Amino acid sequence: MGKPFFYKRIITSTLIAVGSLFLTPAFAQNELSYTGELGLSIGAAHYFGDLNTNGRLNAPKPAIGIFYRKYMNDYIGVRFHGRYMMLGYSDTYNDNDFQKRRNLSFNTDVFELGVQGDFNFFRFEPGSSYYRFTPYFTGGASLFYFNPYAYLNNKKYYLQPLRTEGQGSAMYPDRKPYSLVSTAWLLGGGFKYNLSKKVNLGLEVLYRFTNTDYLDDVSKTYAGTALFPPDANGNPTAAYLLQDRSYATGDRIGIPGRQRGNSRDKDQFVTAELTISILFTSYRCKF
Repeated sequence: MGKPFFYKRIITSTLIAVGSLFLTPAFAQNELSYTGELGLSIGAAHYFGDLNTNGRLNAPKPAIGIFYRKYMNDYIGVRFHGRYMMLGYSDTYNDNDFQKRRNLSFNTDVFELGVQGDFNFFRFEPGSSYYRFTPYFTGGASLFYFNPYAYLNNKKYYLQPLRTEGQGSAMYPDRKPYSLVSTAWLLGGGFKYNLSKKVNLGLEVLYRFTNTDYLDDVSKTYAGTALFPPDANGNPTAAYLLQDRSYATGDRIGIPGRQRGNSRDKDQFVTAELTISILFTSYRCKF
């Protein structure tokens, strides 16, 4: 083998290598990959607690939210969800004689930030003809803000500052004013359907096991009227009238130490929502 042949072989190999750098992208295929989705949720929320001890679903209130779900693979996703909800209930809905006599009620706005893990039962691949529907399980935790209020003579009063169960008083040193921020464990499930290459639809029910018993401002026993003296003009205060509203249904029942709520169980609430989301995609080179 002579030197001319050796040089010719080197030049040919070099040209092939250089040419491959320019030709490879032309023959590479771009594979579409779904990375996540941004969506809206809208539906209803319902409260369960000291004013709704039988789990009735007779007072739903609106719920709306926004979320982003990151796809880990075709079966698992991680979601960040922000929601605004309204909750409320009244003893007028109850059949129990004591609850009707108690005559308490509340409403509250709830602002929630949650983190959830979503687990599909079936393979879910948007844009596919075969893997566009699945039921799923979801679980996680949330941080939420609430502030219960009630109406008296058509005027709105926030209940936590009124300390309706004697919170912060010398008579009840174990009762501290409750926080308006709490946490909850989330557990639920739903169905989702890929409508097109860009849109998903879904339906989800999500239950909250909260760590507060004061969504409704009701937890322990009546504090007694001595903690709610008249104002400077001798008139009953809003706190006096709202801590025991049984005067509207008969004789007052709010004697000190009498059960007002059930402190052994925390309050809970649930949402049922329709979801719609826009998909985000990226491209991966596949040779």
